[in-house]
Amino acid sequence: MQRSTRIGSKLVALALGAIIWIPASVSAQGPGVGNGQWTYLGGDAWHTRYTPADEITAENFEELTMLWRFNASSFGPSTPRATPSYVDGRLITVTGERRHVIALDPKSGELLWSFTEPNTHRFEYSMRKGYGKGVAFAEVPGRGGVVFISTPGFFLWALDADTGQPLEDWGEPIDIPGFSQTGGVDMVADLIEGWGPWESWDDPYDPYMGIPLELGYITSSSPPIVVNNTVVVGNSAEQGYNQTRIENVPGDILGYDAQTGAFKWKFHVIPRPGEFGHETWENDAWEWTGDISSWAPASADPELGLVYLVTNGVTIDYYGGFHPGDNLFSTSVIALDADTGERAWHYQFIHHDIWNYDTSQPPMLMDVTVDGREVKGLFQATKQAFLYALDRETGEPIWPIEERPVPQSTVPGEQLSPTQPFPTTPPPFDLQGRDESMLIDYTPEIYQRALQVAREGNLFAPMYNPPTMVGDPAGPAWLCPSDAGGSNIFGNNAGDPLNGLMFVTSTNRCGRHAVMPAAESPLDGPEQSGTRYSDWSNAVGPAARAPMPAQDVDGLPIWKGPEGRIVAYDLNRGEILWTIPHGDAPQDEQDFIRNHPLLRGVDVDESIYNRGRPGQATVVASPNLLFATGMTADDTPSLFAIDKMTGARLGAVELPSLPRYGMSSWVHDGHQIILVQLADGLAAFGLPAAIPRAGDDH
Repeated sequence: MQRSTRIGSKLVALALGAIIWIPASVSAQGPGVGNGQWTYLGGDAWHTRYTPADEITAENFEELTMLWRFNASSFGPSTPRATPSYVDGRLITVTGERRHVIALDPKSGELLWSFTEPNTHRFEYSMRKGYGKGVAFAEVPGRGGVVFISTPGFFLWALDADTGQPLEDWGEPIDIPGFSQTGGVDMVADLIEGWGPWESWDDPYDPYMGIPLELGYITSSSPPIVVNNTVVVGNSAEQGYNQTRIENVPGDILGYDAQTGAFKWKFHVIPRPGEFGHETWENDAWEWTGDISSWAPASADPELGLVYLVTNGVTIDYYGGFHPGDNLFSTSVIALDADTGERAWHYQFIHHDIWNYDTSQPPMLMDVTVDGREVKGLFQATKQAFLYALDRETGEPIWPIEERPVPQSTVPGEQLSPTQPFPTTPPPFDLQGRDESMLIDYTPEIYQRALQVAREGNLFAPMYNPPTMVGDPAGPAWLCPSDAGGSNIFGNNAGDPLNGLMFVTSTNRCGRHAVMPAAESPLDGPEQSGTRYSDWSNAVGPAARAPMPAQDVDGLPIWKGPEGRIVAYDLNRGEILWTIPHGDAPQDEQDFIRNHPLLRGVDVDESIYNRGRPGQATVVASPNLLFATGMTADDTPSLFAIDKMTGARLGAVELPSLPRYGMSSWVHDGHQIILVQLADGLAAFGLPAAIPRAGDDH
């Protein structure tokens, strides 16, 4: 990939009157939502979260009524992030820390069947128990409808979609009491086979325990994806911000035969000698360190036979001195041949990532028309607030992505990359670093006072600011956005593949980070994976705390909003159409700003006083509208109808509680349904015509 130093273009939202509508000449949509279904986690294989269902319009949106509500408490605490699939007249999803697979009647919300894997130590240790996100579904020749699930213990199951029973003559027997002897695969055994640290381990493999903690730990936090006849499985590791030791297992990507469960291939996310990218590891760390897990959901183009997975960084977060080099394939998107597991192409978003800028959102695929040229696109939103635009056939940037110098670390032993890739187009969707241009400037006096506060508090920070050491006079380094900012796991994105539109949700957030000697860290304990301490690791506890400096002028936040936002892109042009707040700021906050003494005589419009809410929205697009969740000014949880071309709010419907990650829309019995995930389960909404009548069959 080209490496140079020109800075990316500035984020500018087009004035509504300047919008010129040019539809994409390529109008393809990924498979999965035909006949009103929602077959994949993201609706279609392209993960656009777009439904062709068009019964719900701006005119009738506020007639939506709750059709039913499913309370998941009998399965334990509800899964915080999941999207049910609607296939062949039933809803199938996961819930609870045990990642129970459940099927529901889409008309009533009644439970049809459930499946639960027996307990193991591997499950008990998992730090991603409730993060299953959903299931994979496929019509498998000779098998009919099959549901695939990867579990916290890192087993793969194939279930009959009609009954929830494990498939007969599928996979291999699992030697654990209580486990079905068919329908499952122990993926840990496939993951560690041929891996040096395991091959040198003296003790026999114990499937109940899994990988010895001295070597590492593996779990899963997203479902597999089925591409043609291959089940592709990603994984998740111990959170890097909690780690103090340097050994871990690589998060290699696995492929299985959908008909039989037979192991097909394994892609090494840390290249071994002779493999592409091995030279990006400049010492022997490739032999014993790991992570680089593909924990976000995957996308696929079945026509091209490619599956697209995104990765996070290598063990550990905030310090990487023991693994110098760019470290492929960390913090990258990887396109693999789904049948063979061979790399078709890759693009690395961050070289030698120490910032915990793991890629949280799945790639979104869309066909767009750029300068008259039809392009099969892949669009990746990141924590850094970049939207990377790549050709999904070749991996080449659609618009230039240029390398620019970034700050270097003062932590002994750290060797950061001198440059990082900055897309020139599209513009970023949220803050990147913090500088004077981001200060409130409602009046010259307000700006000068905000500037003084920022300078006195040492609040400005460049993009890719490296962590400092505990005891540094400057205090912990500001990371803007933080590793909890940008486009993150708290919400999702959506697209309109027919018109080349993408809707990105993000949160405007900075954080502070420092490192301390790992051997002294309060994070360390017997549950840590690995044996050898890193020189440095995430600083926590009293020694790591720093006073939070003031960031206001007489109560006015010094930074421009919105705090959380939805940004609409026209990807045929690589331009931002509009930016709106995520929901509404609380009424008392709006009134405080609108009536502030410093703003007397100032034309205070809504963009100043309504800064929205922190966090991210959950969104789904349809031919007519963008559906988005959020809170109104009176703290009412709501579902909003938004004009896709202007960002104007066209309606609001009250929700029974605060919505969570998952939302989908599909057609059942001829009516469009919007399914919203709540803190305690699910709620289905439809127009009055969709309300079940007495005597209706489900």
